[in-house]
Amino acid sequence: MKLDSAPLDISGISETEIELKLKDSTDFNLTPAIAQPVQAVVADSPQKQQSVVVVFGTTFVTIFLAEIGDKTQLSTLLMSAQSHSPWVVFIGSAAALITTSLLGVLLGSWIASRLSPKTIEKSAGVMLLLISLMLFWDIFQG
Repeated sequence: MKLDSAPLDISGISETEIELKLKDSTDFNLTPAIAQPVQAVVADSPQKQQSVVVVFGTTFVTIFLAEIGDKTQLSTLLMSAQSHSPWVVFIGSAAALITTSLLGVLLGSWIASRLSPKTIEKSAGVMLLLISLMLFWDIFQG
């Protein structure tokens, strides 16, 4: 047996058939007798659920970084300075942020039950693009 030949019992065809196919073939396509079709592993398996800690951490960091220095934080800062009641302003702003977040979560889950994730991603991209174009238009006009 040659060192470069495959064992005869792997693919169910003889060594001479393999040599003929290799000599006749100029491309690198494998024949179905040698290679079995690959099964799609990702499509058949359900998507792995992320842990609660990972989802919470990702959401917290994303929202925290997005809210730093925005108009909501600056408004809260000014209200706290004017009212001299920082805890009342904190409770009011926290309740408002919780309410808007609740609306976002409820609306997001309702939309997700009606539309595919690809449609939601494309729609969000189009909306953000339109908002950006409108902001640029306002800058060039004013």
